[in-house]
Amino acid sequence: MAETKTPSEAAAQYVGLYNDNRALIESACAAPALNAARPAALATLMTTPLPRLGDEGYEKTSVEKIFAPDFGVNVARKNIPVDVARSFKCDVPNMSTLSAFVVNDTFVPTASLADRLPDGVTFMSLAEAARRYPDIVESHYGRLAPADSAAAALNTLLVQDGVFIHVKAGVRVEKPLQLVNIFSAPVPLAAFRRMLVVIEEGAELRLLVCDHTQDSERAYAASQVAEIFVGARARFEMCAIEESSLLTSRMAQTYVAQQEGSATAINTTALTCGVSRNEWRVRLDGEHAESLLSGMAIGSETMHIDNDTFVDHYAARCKSDQKFKYVLDGSSRGAFEGRILVTPSAPFTEAYQSTRNILASGSARMHSKPQLEIYNDEVKCSHGATTGQLDAEQIFYMRQRGIPEAEARTMLMQAFMIDIVDTVGIPGVADRLRHLVERRFDGSLGACASCHNNC
Repeated sequence: MAETKTPSEAAAQYVGLYNDNRALIESACAAPALNAARPAALATLMTTPLPRLGDEGYEKTSVEKIFAPDFGVNVARKNIPVDVARSFKCDVPNMSTLSAFVVNDTFVPTASLADRLPDGVTFMSLAEAARRYPDIVESHYGRLAPADSAAAALNTLLVQDGVFIHVKAGVRVEKPLQLVNIFSAPVPLAAFRRMLVVIEEGAELRLLVCDHTQDSERAYAASQVAEIFVGARARFEMCAIEESSLLTSRMAQTYVAQQEGSATAINTTALTCGVSRNEWRVRLDGEHAESLLSGMAIGSETMHIDNDTFVDHYAARCKSDQKFKYVLDGSSRGAFEGRILVTPSAPFTEAYQSTRNILASGSARMHSKPQLEIYNDEVKCSHGATTGQLDAEQIFYMRQRGIPEAEARTMLMQAFMIDIVDTVGIPGVADRLRHLVERRFDGSLGACASCHNNC
């Protein structure tokens, strides 16, 4: 007889919240597709606990612990005034983009967004899209996030709004879209955010996503699930930058499905955070699809940064590449687990994965676990992981030329990250990201007079 799992304590409190406020949650959302998915999510949470420390795939991060505190949840959709411009006064890249915000868990477009969007492009509230475009939302929502994932089910159960992006076939969006997720509230808050991206055949889209916490003295927890559909011969690029506080925890799950001849390039950067768990799932379903997944993490103090990747090759003649780098200082903790699966139906696959890490202090720790699972002989695959310290000879060489040791260390750490920054192809974003990385290493990030962060 199969073992029956019991709900975790953290899941139980949210299940109770949903059961006590079900009518309010569903009426406030009023989105048929979102509400229709809740019963299955509830069933999953009743039998499957949130991942705990040491569970398979969660060797270093406990999702249970992230959601265990008694956070507030805005089920009644109360308006929480937030100065969104304040985030740009900090270090969120302010670029020439088509911009919108998610304030805690509510979509907030800029005043001119609808008028500036080109024909064939939709960028709006997910709840509103579920009412206005039910066929598109219902045929994609919840199709990639696995039904047996308790973390995804928690999001599905309580999400009330999110982001919907749709690009019609053949449309090339010249100007990047920018989404800024903001945390700011008078009480400790948990936000359940959802993003659904549908890029039809031959379309092209570039997206910049920034996660920002406006106040560092309050605890927050984010549950974020993104489902991204990339059609045949479509192109999608995303750069995600996290700049949150030590009291902000995040569980982010991103699912990507690619069709024939499509190409995606995703870069993820953790500049500052509390506890950040990021899961990246890419499925190559059509021949000649290509995927680039790159990331970097800069840890200090007690930051905890965990990236978990899984690239599935289901079709022939596809190519994937994963590149991740960490620099960890102070008592920070890093983790990277990456997996490549090549199925019998995917001959002539090329798949590569590497993670390189630097421990800049004696108390920093890094966990790396690259994995290959290959069921086909006609492949080119490799993986590798290295963890070390800054090169003492290089530091000595630079000090001999009059460069102070602290400055020499900073320069070496900046140089270590350059190739990851260079994977960003969105015009202007690579330069902004390079500047943010330099400020992160020299200690000036988040130090502007108008910002309450002390990153």
